[in-house]
Amino acid sequence: TGLKHRRLGVAGEEKYIGRGVSFCAVCDGAFFRRRTVAVVGGGNTALQDALFLSELCEKVYLIHRREGFRAEEALLSKARQVENLEFLTNTTVSEIRGEVAIRGLLLKSTVTGEERELEVSGLFEAVGLEPHNRFLQGFVALDADGYVAAGEDCKTNVEGLFAAGDCRSKQVRQLTTATADGTVAALAALEYLDR
Repeated sequence: TGLKHRRLGVAGEEKYIGRGVSFCAVCDGAFFRRRTVAVVGGGNTALQDALFLSELCEKVYLIHRREGFRAEEALLSKARQVENLEFLTNTTVSEIRGEVAIRGLLLKSTVTGEERELEVSGLFEAVGLEPHNRFLQGFVALDADGYVAAGEDCKTNVEGLFAAGDCRSKQVRQLTTATADGTVAALAALEYLDR
């Protein structure tokens, strides 16, 4: 069933997807070479994106709604040493502004409520992924994040139902692991049918 990128849900977001709003720094970072961009998020992906972009862009802002980060300490330590990378903690994006493309963001302090504008050419959203599994609620066990609760054997709590790919609970979500899940689930299904 796949995944979708979690969205910020702010004004201007949908309008500027592909015109400054991106979900993949590696895919789209080169479009912003020598420009100023922002990354939103507090996990490993956000830090990795910010570090990657800092090598291409003139300035990178890392915006996070809290003071602390979920990212690994090694990534945080490395990011704090990058001169053109600035942390904006206790901050959220309220609005994405521009004309044809992004020109800036309206930011809001989660501590004081104060708002301010930030000029950027791009915004990279790294706030997580959501599985397309809502239709399965009440039919099969889902974990707290909405992924199908199935182990490496791809078996679910429903007899004869197997889950493969990004829809299931797992640590690594890549094409290769999804393909491997397909093989495991197919063999498990054949074994189930043989019984």
